[in-house]
Amino acid sequence: MIPQQYEPLNFSEWLKRVFSFLNIAVFIFTISFAASELRFGWIENLVGSYLVSINELRPETGTVWKTGKQAVRAHEYLDQLVHKKENITKNARQASSFESLAAGLLPGEWVTLDQEEFKKLYLGIARSKAYELMDPVRLAWLLKGGVLDRIFCQGTSDGIKIYFIDSQNRVINDIELKKSDIAQLENKERSVPGRLADMPEFAGRIFPADIFFNAVFRLQPDILPDLMENPEILLDQDGKIIKVGIWNEADRGYIRLGFEFTSPRGNSVVFIRGREWAVWQLSLRLKGEQ
Repeated sequence: MIPQQYEPLNFSEWLKRVFSFLNIAVFIFTISFAASELRFGWIENLVGSYLVSINELRPETGTVWKTGKQAVRAHEYLDQLVHKKENITKNARQASSFESLAAGLLPGEWVTLDQEEFKKLYLGIARSKAYELMDPVRLAWLLKGGVLDRIFCQGTSDGIKIYFIDSQNRVINDIELKKSDIAQLENKERSVPGRLADMPEFAGRIFPADIFFNAVFRLQPDILPDLMENPEILLDQDGKIIKVGIWNEADRGYIRLGFEFTSPRGNSVVFIRGREWAVWQLSLRLKGEQ
């Protein structure tokens, strides 16, 4: 016989329905389930065991928060690269010499030079050194001939390399400047403490200062500009010139001259380069003085 479903007619029938065996059994089961979970935490253990069993099937990075952390780190790294590039570009814009340009570039780092910036650096060195770096006629064609598109400068372990690029991305000219070349270009590190007699490169070719300059003044006046580049640096030295030496080897058409100064602070040697042919002319005069 199917029980009839109808609204209870009175309070006693309502109580019978509320406290029926089924309702009491469901209530007792619910209370027992909640109490066992609070006491033993078996649901958490069950979920943990399940996650451990499928751990190898999940992505290596695991949770979403870790992936987000990696994204933040990636953005921070990109920001550092951009900031570093901005600093390199700023240093190149503010460089007043090839020395300061090279000092701002580590090996492998590069920067794009504006044509006016390179021209400023080029015109900032002595005319004789500028010719050695690049013929001004060639530079005029590169900068003013409409062929050049951009100039790249790259740092190396021993200086810098400068590339002149056309619109087809071809290198139409390049310059490699080592630190020693830059020092010579800008008259750096020309004075060292010591004596000519202690430098074997000058052995056998050291002369008293008066004999050396007497031979110099017996040369034709038009030879003197090629005999000594930038002789004005001798005026900046303290003390008195006592000896002059001639280097025993030529380097790219130049020979080094060493001027030994004596002063209360000790002896030092200042180096000046001269054209090879002019130094030979002087050597012949010095042999005649001996």
